Amino acid sequence: MATKSKVLRNTRIVLRNTGFAKMVSETGISQYSWFQKQQIIHMKNTFSIITLLAVLGTSLHAQKPLYTAPLGVQAYTFRNHFPKNVAATLDSIKAMGFTEMEGGAPKGMTPEVFRKLCDERNISIPSTGAGFEELMNTPEEVARRAKILGASFVMCAWIPHKDGQFSLEDAQKAAEVFNKAGKVLKENGLTFCYHDHGYEFQPYNKGTLFDYLAGNTDPQYVSFEMDLLWTMHGGGDPVKLLKKYRGRWKLMHLKDLKKGIKGDLTGHTPAENDVVLGTGQADMRKVLKAAKKAGILHFFIEDESEQEMVHVPQSVAYLKGLK
Repeated sequence: MATKSKVLRNTRIVLRNTGFAKMVSETGISQYSWFQKQQIIHMKNTFSIITLLAVLGTSLHAQKPLYTAPLGVQAYTFRNHFPKNVAATLDSIKAMGFTEMEGGAPKGMTPEVFRKLCDERNISIPSTGAGFEELMNTPEEVARRAKILGASFVMCAWIPHKDGQFSLEDAQKAAEVFNKAGKVLKENGLTFCYHDHGYEFQPYNKGTLFDYLAGNTDPQYVSFEMDLLWTMHGGGDPVKLLKKYRGRWKLMHLKDLKKGIKGDLTGHTPAENDVVLGTGQADMRKVLKAAKKAGILHFFIEDESEQEMVHVPQSVAYLKGLK
């Protein structure tokens, strides 16, 4: 990247090459007509402005962070902590710098109480989860709960199917349920997102069953949440998918898959394969740039390892340090 001194040096070269410096310094401007003097003054001012803009532009470009969205986290990351002490867990989440969370009330707590605890810590809940059966049978209740939490999005992260054998029939049923539930949610001011889990990248026709889901769900009612780890684990290319379905992706789980791990279509992998952002297989810079263009609105760090209290702060620091 160009330095300030290099920019100034290059600007002086431009001035010399134009003959402007020689014209002014060696002959002065007194001998020129009024019109010529005005031209010389204009040239001088123009080059001064160009130099200033070049220096400022270089400085600002060097300092601009790549990740500029609010810091969000998936509540599942702290699944071992919430059952012990909800308030203390939220305090830890706040201390890590998070202002957004995807999740719902822990077992035994009402959404009203959980919302109050989050509000007291300035943690909003833009997205919450719902099970497939809930969406199929009681979408109105899903909407009611989401609105109490203050959520704008409802996501579903699993389609029931025979382990490792996600089929066309499974995708067809899911598309039907998602379209119907998504319509109910939209009528309640909410957006439904299906969270991919890797098994959807089962080959189908000239694409995959994820392509089938995208092509057979109504964009008015069904959007998507990309989980980086599961997308890679299932053989999907995050950047290509973000570009292909630009406008359908609304949310993202920021997760990284351990280097050297070869994925499959099961939607399962050992917890230790979930690693600190930037240390795994994802090209985070390319992903984040593509995510912005695709229309991702909220990002949530999710760490399914058993070292979340170590991993998460490191992931946050990595994100903040990206330029």
